[in-house]
Amino acid sequence: MEPRASYTSDSLVVCEVDPELKEKLRKFRFRKETDNAAIIMKVDKDRQMVVLEEELQVVTCCLLSYVYFWPQNISPEELKLELPERQPRFVVYSYKYVHEDGRVSYPLCFIFSSPVGCKPEQQMMYAGSKNRLVQTAELTKVFEIRTTDDLTEAWLQEKLSFFR
Repeated sequence: MEPRASYTSDSLVVCEVDPELKEKLRKFRFRKETDNAAIIMKVDKDRQMVVLEEELQVVTCCLLSYVYFWPQNISPEELKLELPERQPRFVVYSYKYVHEDGRVSYPLCFIFSSPVGCKPEQQMMYAGSKNRLVQTAELTKVFEIRTTDDLTEAWLQEKLSFFR
């Protein structure tokens, strides 16, 4: 089997990004909804690839010519409940942010959940794959948490306050 890891000038890339996930991230980036939504990603160790684990956003269902919407306006506190406490995960989070002056924006945040105590091999696979994923998703607001308890509304607002 041919190794998938590749070297770039700035870092080692351990895992590639699944092509289906790339397309999902592109669509997520240009979504029109104004609710909070998230894409949770994990590393598939066997395929050495970053893949979609779960998508948390508005769910649309058509039944007998009716369209139903189940909003999933997920708060940071609800999002943290979706993350494993002892395994790393990547999250792209679309968040409704109200600035101090009253303006509203919808930043896309990349959150690397890297819990203390996870296996070193797993930690290296995620850490080595992070930069490629951030570049693929074209994100600039990149944050890291070391415990899922860190992911709160106050924490996220504090992080976003540095971006004007």
